[in-house]
Amino acid sequence: MEKLPPLNAVRAFEVAARAGSFTLAATELGVSSAAVSQQIRNLESWFGKQLFVRNGNRITLTDAGHAIYPQTARALGDIAAVGRRMLEGGVRPRLVVSVPFSLAELWLAPRLAELLDGFPQMAIDIRVEDDPVDVVRQNIDLRISYGDYHYPALRMVRLVHDEVLPVASPGFLKRHGNQGSILADMHESQFIHTNWGPNYASHPSWADWFAVAGGTRAPDPSHGRRVGLSSLAISAARLGLGVALGQTTMAATDLEAGRLIALSAISVRLGQPYCAFMLPAKAERADIAGLVALLAATPKTARGTR
Repeated sequence: MEKLPPLNAVRAFEVAARAGSFTLAATELGVSSAAVSQQIRNLESWFGKQLFVRNGNRITLTDAGHAIYPQTARALGDIAAVGRRMLEGGVRPRLVVSVPFSLAELWLAPRLAELLDGFPQMAIDIRVEDDPVDVVRQNIDLRISYGDYHYPALRMVRLVHDEVLPVASPGFLKRHGNQGSILADMHESQFIHTNWGPNYASHPSWADWFAVAGGTRAPDPSHGRRVGLSSLAISAARLGLGVALGQTTMAATDLEAGRLIALSAISVRLGQPYCAFMLPAKAERADIAGLVALLAATPKTARGTR
């Protein structure tokens, strides 16, 4: 067998690199900060490379540290997965899926229903949470995120690069519609705006949509309806509260059923794709691979464009 680096030191390195602090790593590992620091020095001595730059209580990875971190995290994740499989024995597997709030109901839930057609006895645990999450420590089988940059140590599959287009309910159009001129003439209070929060800057706004459509209008969010989730914007439009920029992956079912109508065929792409992340050791598991395939499938979208 090839010579292995000291495994306790490798574990200390992985936790410290992920946490960005020897103190936080010590808390997670249940040891002292001095012990973590000593383990890191042992590993640096073994490699003959400096892995961290120390600046008081702050640490950053060196180029050598960046080079070994992804493989280290994957290897420890694979070992953890083996341990769980052995300990669980014949226990029925549970699929643990972690998803952002906006995707849970309108996008993930319908596809889970399809997955259960093939795995009717499967136990499923859906966790709705924002990035970042600790996939290894929280025993998450599949993490779905907006963007492909959150988890560089995990296997990543791009699922869909979504787009938005204006949607409204038939009832709203009956009360306010004027064929194709509704968006140009509509009062600003009738626009539904999605507030993505301070962490996101790549989601298109109504001003972006009008610019792509060849117009100059920029509806003021302070004069319209504002919601904090893209899925809530679609629900508000379905209830007749106004016109929303609906994501096509989430609005597909309502568009196909006629509960929403697309007011234009013009759409604007989101800045980042939705991606699935998983430990490499779990990527070939039938239930996980099946769900990833369903999530990556192009939805059937009957837009009903006016």
